[in-house]
Amino acid sequence: MSSPRSRNFTNEEIKDLFLKLQSLLPQPNQRRNQTLSASMVLNETCTYIKRLQKEADELSERLSQLLDSVDTTGVDVELIRTLLQQ
Repeated sequence: MSSPRSRNFTNEEIKDLFLKLQSLLPQPNQRRNQTLSASMVLNETCTYIKRLQKEADELSERLSQLLDSVDTTGVDVELIRTLLQQ
């Protein structure tokens, strides 16, 4: 018996999911209406997620630096850092 999460998708459903995924990726204007192969969509998705993670890490580091440089009297800085790391 299959688990509730496993499901057989039709080829049309898979194609539709890849088109939806592709539409979420930032794309240059010349590629906006072009359909990419599934492997290209997955590759670009992974690259985009890695870039977003790097940006989030950089913003977190910058915020940490800003918190270190301001007067935080009455502010629970460690609580803020813990919340941001989650």
